[in-house]
Amino acid sequence: MDNLESAVAEHYGTVGLLARIDAGLKTAGADPAHPTPEDLAPVDEFHVGGRAATQHALSRMSLQASDHVLDVGCGLGGAARYIASVFGCRLTGIDLTPDYIDVAQALTARLGLSDSMRFETASALSMPFEDATFDAAISFHVAMNIPDRDGLYREIARVLRPGATFCLYDVMKTGPGDIVYPVPWSETAETSHVASPEETQSYLRQAGFEVVETEDRREFALQIFRQRLAGGERDGPPPLGIHLMMGETWREKFKNTLQNTEAGRIAPVQMIAHLPAE
Repeated sequence: MDNLESAVAEHYGTVGLLARIDAGLKTAGADPAHPTPEDLAPVDEFHVGGRAATQHALSRMSLQASDHVLDVGCGLGGAARYIASVFGCRLTGIDLTPDYIDVAQALTARLGLSDSMRFETASALSMPFEDATFDAAISFHVAMNIPDRDGLYREIARVLRPGATFCLYDVMKTGPGDIVYPVPWSETAETSHVASPEETQSYLRQAGFEVVETEDRREFALQIFRQRLAGGERDGPPPLGIHLMMGETWREKFKNTLQNTEAGRIAPVQMIAHLPAE
């Protein structure tokens, strides 16, 4: 792991996360030992829009139960568990942050999904898989921390089978102006590497993908940010939410992300790309 990857892992690492999730589940009236995917949805999908964004993305992928799906930057494994439980696919998730992998494995075991899922601590730039291993891949809010975008997409293409579908959902640079920090993916500009949609499309094509859909989700994001900030200001944070993963500066990070998005500097963008079939 190089210095940048170590810094990113440290940014996302959080001691005692599982205990805080368990406490939140109890407060919300759920059984921590036997949670449902719906119980965990507020906290285990660390991207703008959470479960709603996951469902929207997957509606564009045509997944089959026989598919082996890779989640690049899986976090706590929420999106992967949703795919396994709804589509019946086999899932593999990787993440740079060991704390996230530990929690992902624990939550997956509690949901009884361990037989069809596995999680590994690994770099997205050097994945421990053979060529042409997976039928599809997702990557949600990961590339903003990776400066080697060309290497990232070439590595994802390497482990996908011909004809595979790749769905990415990342915060992208959509207009002029400096991003105000901290934000959920980075405390400072040093570990933030936000690309534009045009740059992302170019990197995907250079890696061998055909980009078939690009969707700017700015308005969706603004609605989410405003709702969460209004609720937090009025009632305080909910028992479960991604604030548990962002530490004490969660409110500042949300406000800055809202400000950056309102100003047109950034927006979450979803893309669907295919590898050519043989």
